[in-house]
Amino acid sequence: MDTKTALLDSAETIARQRGFDGFSYADLATAVGIRKASIHHHFPTKAILGQAMMERYRLVFEDTLSELAKSKHLADGQLRGYIDIYRDALQGGKTICLCVALSSDRNSLDDATLREISHFHDASLKWLETLFETAQTDGSIKNLSESKLEAASCLALIEGAQLMAHASQDVTTFDNAVALLLSRLTN
Repeated sequence: MDTKTALLDSAETIARQRGFDGFSYADLATAVGIRKASIHHHFPTKAILGQAMMERYRLVFEDTLSELAKSKHLADGQLRGYIDIYRDALQGGKTICLCVALSSDRNSLDDATLREISHFHDASLKWLETLFETAQTDGSIKNLSESKLEAASCLALIEGAQLMAHASQDVTTFDNAVALLLSRLTN
């Protein structure tokens, strides 16, 4: 693995555990086993590192959503898959999604990183809106409202559930928060 990838991997891991403000280049240097000056060669500022982390995370997430949409599952199965992405990201309550972690440190982020977070949310909302439109056709999710509102509510619920589970370091908190949404699935 090249140094730049190792830095991005380590920075993402630490940020998902402690937030963007919760680590320094000294922490990264220790984690990767290089000098701090070497980090500056790849990422001259922490703002540039934050943008690179978020962009990479967003692209992987969008690919995952695309694959989930291509699955042979009805909308309810795809929604289960979506929820599982966030549940798995908790790693037992020790970490959270990078987007959620960086969003909580919003005041420390530069405009480019904030745009990446916005793109992440926009992609997620668009995917969810399409999912809820599909559910209206296939009947696999009960008691649906307007797709756009369902999407916004779902994203807020999932990301909020992640924050609660991370705060308590208990994934059961996440499970309890999404239980009502899951009860609406027909399969």
